[in-house]
Amino acid sequence: MPTRREIVLPSSIRLPGDGILLREWTEADLSALIELYDDPEMDRWTPVPSPFDSTAAGEYLTKAHEGRENGRRTAQLAITTDGELPRGEALLFRCQLDARDVELAYGVGSRHRRQGLASRSVRLLTDYAGRQLGARRVLLRIDPGNLRSVAVARTTGFRLTDDEPITREAKGRQVTLLTWCHENGGAVSP
Repeated sequence: MPTRREIVLPSSIRLPGDGILLREWTEADLSALIELYDDPEMDRWTPVPSPFDSTAAGEYLTKAHEGRENGRRTAQLAITTDGELPRGEALLFRCQLDARDVELAYGVGSRHRRQGLASRSVRLLTDYAGRQLGARRVLLRIDPGNLRSVAVARTTGFRLTDDEPITREAKGRQVTLLTWCHENGGAVSP
């Protein structure tokens, strides 16, 4: 039986659906990016530096653009409801363990939480990964203490796997992440 080819991300992604629009970051988003990531919860659960000031935001945006131009395997997308104001970020990247799988990550700014933006973003990206990219599996790697992300995983149809926990280095500390999987490969029900 032939195996699927490895996932290749397009040079630009713009995904509308379910009352949101996921789009590439622009230079005009710097202040929104600062507001998004200069937050204790974002500091706690993401590898993004803290404090997150204009210098950090500029470097973050530059690395995101350079990475896309150089064919890096990560798409960093602003979560918007109007196509303009970023309310969070959703990331789509090729899995390091199996290039036929993709991983998702996300974060929503403190002023925009409890609006279902993370769940809607995960559903939209999961559907895109299955239908457009042909991903075998879509994965979330979640710290078991991050109860909001665990809730997003459950709400969007992901199941906790029995895969060995993954340990990653973040901000000088070891972080243990559990793997959640969505194997539908197609539409994700709301």
